[in-house]
Amino acid sequence: MFFFLLFSEMAEKKTFSAGNGQSTVAQSAQSGLAASSAGTHSVLQDRLSFTPLDGNSDEVVQPFPRSPKLQRKVAHAARPSQEQLSRRMEELQEERSKTDAHIESLKKRKADLSRSTEVMKQRVRERFENMRRALTQDEQAVLDSLEMDLRRTRTRLDQVLKNWTQHQDQVNKNISSTQRALSKTPVAGEDQKGPSENVSPKKPAASEQEIRLNEERFERLLKTLSSISKNLRAQLQRKTLLLDSCPMVIDKQTCHGQITVTSEGRGVFFSGSARSAPEHPLQFDKVSCALGCSPVPTAQSYWEVDVRCCSSWAVGVTYGSLERKGRDKGAKLGRNRNSWCVELRNGRLSAWHNDRHVACQSVGQTPLGTVGVWVNYDKGQLMFYDADTMVVLQRFSAAVTQVFDRAHHQFTEPLYPAIRFLKPPENQMWPNHLEICHHNIP
Repeated sequence: MFFFLLFSEMAEKKTFSAGNGQSTVAQSAQSGLAASSAGTHSVLQDRLSFTPLDGNSDEVVQPFPRSPKLQRKVAHAARPSQEQLSRRMEELQEERSKTDAHIESLKKRKADLSRSTEVMKQRVRERFENMRRALTQDEQAVLDSLEMDLRRTRTRLDQVLKNWTQHQDQVNKNISSTQRALSKTPVAGEDQKGPSENVSPKKPAASEQEIRLNEERFERLLKTLSSISKNLRAQLQRKTLLLDSCPMVIDKQTCHGQITVTSEGRGVFFSGSARSAPEHPLQFDKVSCALGCSPVPTAQSYWEVDVRCCSSWAVGVTYGSLERKGRDKGAKLGRNRNSWCVELRNGRLSAWHNDRHVACQSVGQTPLGTVGVWVNYDKGQLMFYDADTMVVLQRFSAAVTQVFDRAHHQFTEPLYPAIRFLKPPENQMWPNHLEICHHNIP
């Protein structure tokens, strides 16, 4: 803009001095140059208001002035009206009232939490006190039973001891009589006919051997108490886990063609013939496997699978990305990084992950009836139990183990319950039935 003004000014000076000759032109040129320099500085100062940059200056450099409209808008915004101030005050007071009410509500909830916890603690104490009272009463009854057994045995033994004491006295009396007869020193008042009549030998009766404490009954009692103790601990632990139980239903769309799901969705049967339904993209086409409808919740979860009617099976969890097509390891439970399981094959129980396995220890002679599965998704923990005894079959966690890779124990995808029918030995029939247990927690 200032160049346009500069050239206009120079053109006017040239036109004005055109009739005065060359000297006038030269003078005009010199004057125009000086005027242009002055005009340029004036334009820069007046129109653009440039401020020289000075490193020692503390003033803020403002290269462009604000427009009058913007200045009025800023001034108007900086000075709210009384109505705006009143409305703003009402809003702030209302917000303060809401904040105060919410804070009081939170404080009340905090106090209620403490009271509710104390009430729950008291109720728990009452339940355990009832169990302790029942155990104390039963303990006293057992001790009283042992005391009565002792009294009966002692009474019978006292009677036998009395009989033998009488026999002993008779024998001693006869010994004395015989000794006096041998010494031929009769005692005044004693019958001179000779020693008293002979005492027949006495032998211990066979019934005396039966007079003893009932130790066999005592041993049975100890075994029963031991079994009750184990079952009590197992049931208490199981009840705690069942508090985290969640209903699991089999997804029919994932089932292999020879797997049939019951109406309630918890039981699965393996049949020799495939279904006629069209194949689904999520369906296992080669591996006899099925998954749950919904993933395991991110919190703690527990469920149980009844395996009593199946001779070869696998129970576990898997990511939804488990392969569904083909017979490769990517579609088999425990044979890849995406799944974990315990399986019974040829009578041997083992735990599998990432195509590595270990034998499950602490398994008794009794066939496994129910498998418990506990998952803590956030902590990357997975445990398999013998649900009847609560013996741990296998524990998977983020800790380093000798066999399994640590990197895949922190779960990275949603987990789904999974079951699989395994092919039994040739001399056995195909397994038939697996079922996810349904629990009604009282």
